[in-house]
Amino acid sequence: MSGITQRKQDHISALAEDPAIERQQSGFDQIQLTHRALPELDFQQVDLSAPFLGKTLSFPFLISSMTGGGANNLHRINQHLAEAAETCQVAMAVGSQRSMILEPAAAKSFQLRRYAPTVPLIANLGAVQLNEGFGLKEALQAIETLEADALYLHLNPLQEVIQPEGDTNFAQLLPKIEQLGKQLPVPIILKEVGCGLSSEDIRRGIEAGIQWFDLAGRGGTSWSRIEAHRAKEGPQNELGKLFQDWGLTTPQSLKQAAPFQSQAHFIASGGIRNGIDMVKCVIMGGCVCGVAAPLLQPALEHPQVVVDVIERFKTAYHTAQFLLGAPNFDHLFLNPDLILPS
Repeated sequence: MSGITQRKQDHISALAEDPAIERQQSGFDQIQLTHRALPELDFQQVDLSAPFLGKTLSFPFLISSMTGGGANNLHRINQHLAEAAETCQVAMAVGSQRSMILEPAAAKSFQLRRYAPTVPLIANLGAVQLNEGFGLKEALQAIETLEADALYLHLNPLQEVIQPEGDTNFAQLLPKIEQLGKQLPVPIILKEVGCGLSSEDIRRGIEAGIQWFDLAGRGGTSWSRIEAHRAKEGPQNELGKLFQDWGLTTPQSLKQAAPFQSQAHFIASGGIRNGIDMVKCVIMGGCVCGVAAPLLQPALEHPQVVVDVIERFKTAYHTAQFLLGAPNFDHLFLNPDLILPS
């Protein structure tokens, strides 16, 4: 097994073994919504659909990036997720495709369009790899293998610092990102991996021509703590645990994004654990909501188990939208009147 595939296996093992990786500090519970006793709606007629990347989702749900690599279980996870995405008519993003660039056998785990022929799929590479020799060729390879509608360039400086074999040269990335964006046939989405994006990150991204951002705030899965597991004992292990709660929560990042809503689109992810969290994100300006950790164990089992989890999110989202008196997505999106003043 290659080093990068082993790393993916280590990540999955850490998630299974350490409940404290799930930080439960997302901040969504501090946001209170305005209940409508007279919603003036027929529950069965509420429209949950949402636009995303030129397609229509059954509700604004994205299966967030998790994994992919040369091992059979990694292919099986992605296949099950893709099949569930198609069944539920929701979007899906894959984990980093660097593994298939370095290890051709891993490409199988990203050949998913056959399982999800009609829904948005998002390819994924680490932005830092643009400083490590990756460029247009590798980006196109990632997009073409997945037959993707967009490309994540993920930003994970904290994870790379803690990671024993991390790439930590994040200098002068924006000019490379800007140039790549001009050359690709699909949009780039700048994505954090659990520490959130600040207003300055967003402003600089927009100046570089980026119109899509995945905020990925802290409070759910801590990749710093995951990498601390891989570092075993010693300074990196201690550092990973020290920084396990570093960054902005998703609600904080949505507030940072608020001034840029007319210039860009924002995916809310990080610590979203139910449909009420999703509704709060849409109200604050998230055009779609990404969820990963709650789907990992189901994806190890069977596509239907993944579908069941997504349907629970959908039922709660539907109920919350109804109880807010919102007939459709447009009545939720960027509607601060639905939040009680603190």
